[in-house]
Amino acid sequence: MADFLQFPKGFVWGAATAAYQVEGAANEDGRGPSIWDTFAHTPGRTLNGDTGDVACDHYHLYVQDVALMKELGLNAYRFSISWPRVLPTGRGVVNMAGLDFYDRLVDAVLVAGIEPYVTLYHWDLPQALQDQGGWLKRETCQAFADYAQVVAARLGDRVHHWITHNEPLVVAQHGYWTGFHPPTMQDPAAAAQVAHHLLLAHGLAMPVLRAAGDRQTQVGITLNLHPVYPASDDPADLAVARRDEFIYLKWFLDPLFRGAYPLDEMQAQSMDYPAVETGDLELIAQPIDFLGVNYYTRMIARGSAGASEEDAQAEYTTMGWEVFPDGLRVLLERVQRDYAPRAIYITENGAAFEDTLREDGTVEDERRRSYLQQHFCAAHAALQAGVPLLGYFVWSLFDNFEWTFGYLQRFGLIYTDYPTQQRYIKKSGYFYRDVIAQNGVPRD
Repeated sequence: MADFLQFPKGFVWGAATAAYQVEGAANEDGRGPSIWDTFAHTPGRTLNGDTGDVACDHYHLYVQDVALMKELGLNAYRFSISWPRVLPTGRGVVNMAGLDFYDRLVDAVLVAGIEPYVTLYHWDLPQALQDQGGWLKRETCQAFADYAQVVAARLGDRVHHWITHNEPLVVAQHGYWTGFHPPTMQDPAAAAQVAHHLLLAHGLAMPVLRAAGDRQTQVGITLNLHPVYPASDDPADLAVARRDEFIYLKWFLDPLFRGAYPLDEMQAQSMDYPAVETGDLELIAQPIDFLGVNYYTRMIARGSAGASEEDAQAEYTTMGWEVFPDGLRVLLERVQRDYAPRAIYITENGAAFEDTLREDGTVEDERRRSYLQQHFCAAHAALQAGVPLLGYFVWSLFDNFEWTFGYLQRFGLIYTDYPTQQRYIKKSGYFYRDVIAQNGVPRD
């Protein structure tokens, strides 16, 4: 019999989605366009020209989707609010039909015995705000806080876990530095300023969310973090490792937990320091109730040429990401050692593999099942080492629109047949159901 690892009583087991990736109904009930609508409808930006216009049609099919969540035994559902569905132009007149949808969704998951964990910003800035300068403008920070107030006033009596931003690093890095995401800028100085404004918006929204809630209300932020491993002791590899440590760990964790940007590292990387006004860093460093950590893979820092034998032996997902479960343990222990957050949730972890829907409606995704098992074991090891880990959200509840990769990459516990919008629980989904029911995972 396999050795069994038990998780603490009350450990949260959930799954996650994001509005633009699953909702669809892009032009219905008063929703305004987001920067991702504009980007996806621009030829050449996404694989096969795919868009989130329909996605998984979660907007219309949420009742059956909640039933599937209940069948899996989830005790938490992390989803995001579409800012332009609530405020079509980003500020001003509220679209009540948009708020009504989230009101119904929250009620539905609560009736199913599932706790909602709500993210306010998962990359879908209203296009109207982008037209006025977007996250480069300080005014957008206040617009975000006002948006948070609108949503919390409607849902704060039932939603007790709020996440301000999902992966602000991606917004700043891919939107303003590499240009892979909207608004497709390639300006490191702009990226630094946007990163600061995202953190400032987080700081402005925190007291708003708490004021609209009650004693149970908890507020946090989700960061995508990677442990960094130099490929060797070669000075070139070590130099890249120092750069990556700044980008993937310190850039956002330092201001959040230490009230300052890592100035030495910024100077070493010739990184522009953002315009910071008096009081900004104090707002950013307000104590958060929890840190959300998204983990998918480690970073191997390589400044020297060539791949190693270790690279050739590693397993990779169809995203090209190395499967490296122990990196999760290493990362969680590092974050706890250096920053000591009050609590941590793994707010995303999962893998894309090639899935085949069989004629009998089954999907034998053994590689994903194995991936999840190994990462659950790594999370358990972090718990044993003293990391205050309270929960784990698998990415994703079902296959969905995977940003620039369109519908090619499948991360779901549930298979989405896009032409019919039928859902099929995968082998990994049934495995997760058993993990939740037992509040534990077999070691092997």
